[in-house]
Amino acid sequence: MSKVEEAAETSVLQIPVEGMTCASCVQRVERAIGKVDGVESVDVNLATNKATVRSKNGMPAKTIIDVVTGGGYDVPLTTGVIDVGGMTCANCVNRVRKALAKVEGVVAADVNLATEQATVEYVPGAVETDELLAAVTSAGYEAAWHEDVAEDDAETRQEAARKKLLRRVVFAAAFTLPIIILDMGGMMIPAFGAWLHETLGRQGLHVLLFTLGSVVQFGPGLQFYRTGWASIRHGSPDMNALVMIGTTAAYGYSVVATFAPGILPEGTAHVYFEAAAVIITLILVGRYLETIARGRTSDAIRKLLRIQPRTARVMRGDEAVEVEIEAVVPGDRIVVRPGEKVPVDGVVESGSSFIDESMISGEPVPVEKEEGAEVIGGTMNRTGSFVFRATRVGRDTVLAQIISMVESAQASRPPIQRLADRVVAVFVPVVLVIAALTFAVWMIFGPDPALTFAVVNMVAVLIIACPCAMGLATPTSVMVGTGRAADMGVLFRKGEALQSLRDAEVVALDKTGTLTEGQPRVVDVVAHGAVTQDELLRLTAALEIRSEHPIAEAIVDEANDRGLPLADVSDFEALPGFGVVGTVDGRHIVAGARRLLEREAADLGPIDGHLQRLSSAGNSVVAVAIDGVGAGIIAVADPIKPSTPAAIRQLHELGFRVAMITGDNEATARSVAKAVGIDEVVADVLPDGKVDAVKRLSEGGRRVAFVGDGINDAPALAAADVGIAVGTGTDIAIESADVVLMSGDLLGVARAFSLSKATIRNIKQNLFWAFAYNVVLIPVAAGVLYPSFGILMNPMFAALAMALSSVFVITNSLRLKRWQPEIAA
Repeated sequence: MSKVEEAAETSVLQIPVEGMTCASCVQRVERAIGKVDGVESVDVNLATNKATVRSKNGMPAKTIIDVVTGGGYDVPLTTGVIDVGGMTCANCVNRVRKALAKVEGVVAADVNLATEQATVEYVPGAVETDELLAAVTSAGYEAAWHEDVAEDDAETRQEAARKKLLRRVVFAAAFTLPIIILDMGGMMIPAFGAWLHETLGRQGLHVLLFTLGSVVQFGPGLQFYRTGWASIRHGSPDMNALVMIGTTAAYGYSVVATFAPGILPEGTAHVYFEAAAVIITLILVGRYLETIARGRTSDAIRKLLRIQPRTARVMRGDEAVEVEIEAVVPGDRIVVRPGEKVPVDGVVESGSSFIDESMISGEPVPVEKEEGAEVIGGTMNRTGSFVFRATRVGRDTVLAQIISMVESAQASRPPIQRLADRVVAVFVPVVLVIAALTFAVWMIFGPDPALTFAVVNMVAVLIIACPCAMGLATPTSVMVGTGRAADMGVLFRKGEALQSLRDAEVVALDKTGTLTEGQPRVVDVVAHGAVTQDELLRLTAALEIRSEHPIAEAIVDEANDRGLPLADVSDFEALPGFGVVGTVDGRHIVAGARRLLEREAADLGPIDGHLQRLSSAGNSVVAVAIDGVGAGIIAVADPIKPSTPAAIRQLHELGFRVAMITGDNEATARSVAKAVGIDEVVADVLPDGKVDAVKRLSEGGRRVAFVGDGINDAPALAAADVGIAVGTGTDIAIESADVVLMSGDLLGVARAFSLSKATIRNIKQNLFWAFAYNVVLIPVAAGVLYPSFGILMNPMFAALAMALSSVFVITNSLRLKRWQPEIAA
């Protein structure tokens, strides 16, 4: 089954998940959703806070949401109100409600006949607002949004979440600071300590610390209990559970020491309210810093969203009227003035201008646009004004597809993440075991007061062991890396492609349209016998006008340039990879590759010498036979792109072996390969043979990346270990690829490979520090340095180190935003 067919049968639903704080949370949500019948796969991304669920025949959003919320996490929902016209009875209400309920991503729909409104609760991002309106109109009713903006702005929600977390931090700090002053100030300033004991007494001071500590423990700290207990109840403890157990141990021990010290061994009735409060406060501070840093990882998406124009000047009769972008439909004629953005995709009808397309292609030089030229929504009009006809709007525009590709790539995970996933799956249970062993060892072998040492070190182990950094190591790098790639006109359709590119050894390139301009022109016409050059061109062009091959277009263009009238054709047949056959003016014409004329048993003797001469010169040659006899040759040359030699050189510098796969004959192919420095040539390949060519190149275990742009490249793009489509190519080729170059510049291939290496290197750095942090500090927290050096880790320092570990990983990922290719531009 092809990738396109699989995509058509598989339904993908993206659910935002709030409350996840570490890789254990990710594991828990994935396992919970994965148990739902019908779910094929689920990817949960800690950096984007989204769960991507793939299922056959769709999966009700409410089912997934119930599973997620049942695990102690939240799913933010958006509520929109639709004005519905034409409803007259209860049956109308039921019809509208059922139509809305069928839309994937809708959780609930309530329709009110009296107010003529439908209230829809849906998952933001999983369903587009225009889909909801379309559902109502398809049911036979009029529909319009009651409010201008029905969908919550993601950035506004993120800012609200940050402010909420900041309030918790401030609240916790306001009560923690007095605890620190009261508890530790007395030790640091003896006079202050003496005054406290005289004024409050030891018991009074402990009661005051208990009061302040309880506010922190069950105020800002309550969230750890809610999520942590839910994770334990579901048999999958997470980082919240570690914090909950650790702080509860310190707090509970202190409560006993305050109100029932007699049940503790003599000399062990110490209070640790300050440790529990500081731990909670520091972890909240760390989460706040982490939220700020994580927000910067999604800058690429926000930047793309800001590019989208909000309005368009649409021609209504003879007047240009400004309308909301959602109101633009295909076929609308739109006016664009100097300095304005092109609102949607379309084709220029009148006027001309230069347009900055750097947001699409990464190329800074404005592109000239005249009548018939395509324009892309979101690009900036520099000079001149023009009128264009809209062809693609809404989710069909190039910009919308780019945003979708970037979001999809950021939501997926490269194979390197599997190592972290396997570790995280057992990490927290192992930490709980280590904490229990720590407590037991200190109780049995520790010095007096053993219970105090046991509790403090157990708490330190629980707090220091944070799987957050491991969970963020990969997705944050992928988010920043794919965003940086989008800035350069390189789109990763899948996060896995980042690692696949880095692991590739051979880069196989299609020739026409990839290495070359893809716009060949006739450079020579050789006629034999009584047939003149013009006659040979006229007869051949009559056939080729029915073909979509670039060489056929070049022949037709040459005939048109010479003003040759094209005759009617009968019995036409196109043979992909061979050529064309048909009857023109009563004569049987065969035009194409040498192998076609040989298959048709045509006499090649009269033109064989010319055929070899023109082929060896690097031209693509079309041999023509009339009534079974070779009548002439049309030589076509496709200019090599100016950037091709530099791109091949840079791929060599990156350590890749470069191959070319083409349907051209061996001589032509080797001539082009020699000119640009290609290592291997696979010539005379039919369209369906490119897959076999890719397989041959992969012999010996070599991993192959294939670069192409045409319809006939789609199978090879899908068959390669990683497929790279040149964005100037066809939609089918792009859909079959893993990476898309928005411009036809092959230097983008080298940039994609170089960025892939940089991103995977960044991920490995993150994973190393995340693992090393835990491997080194958990034993320290357990007290392994105490026998030799007398060193113990204070649980408060453990909390600080834990909080900073995630911030370190994210900050390291953000370095990719400033990444520049290691190769020369």
